[in-house]
Amino acid sequence: MRPASSLILILALGLSACGEVKLRDLSDPAAGPEEFDIIPNKPLETPDNFTTLPTPTPGQANLSDATPKKDAVLALGGRPSLLDAQGVARNDAALVASASRYGVTPNIREKTAAEDAKFRKQRGRFSNIRLFRTDRYGSVYKREKLDARDALIKARRTGRITPTVPPAN
Repeated sequence: MRPASSLILILALGLSACGEVKLRDLSDPAAGPEEFDIIPNKPLETPDNFTTLPTPTPGQANLSDATPKKDAVLALGGRPSLLDAQGVARNDAALVASASRYGVTPNIREKTAAEDAKFRKQRGRFSNIRLFRTDRYGSVYKREKLDARDALIKARRTGRITPTVPPAN
């Protein structure tokens, strides 16, 4: 009987490692479907003139795509066109100039994504072996977590003005 139960345990562990590997698992399977995840499409319209249709742009928005934020702004009497990306806002120009004064890495998102994937692969070697669905974000990034209270104390020791914080219990 022992070899059979050992084999079953080994198979169960092996199959649990074959699942989809994600760092954050925030799903709650017992909660059921989410009503707000379903957004109805806009109705299709026949244009007056087929020659005036815009050229298709793969990966971009279509005329029939749902735009819930723009629809809400329009319903409240605002201007939905202000939600379109128009570059850096005027009141943020000084902040962007200060942040980019030493240069900007053009492909920073791809670079940090590759570095993070490498980091997670090194730190989370055995975290993909699990019997139950768990959130592994905290265990992988445990050493990278900053202690806010410790940073506050260090800043106060250097003489910096810091905000007040609640007591530490």
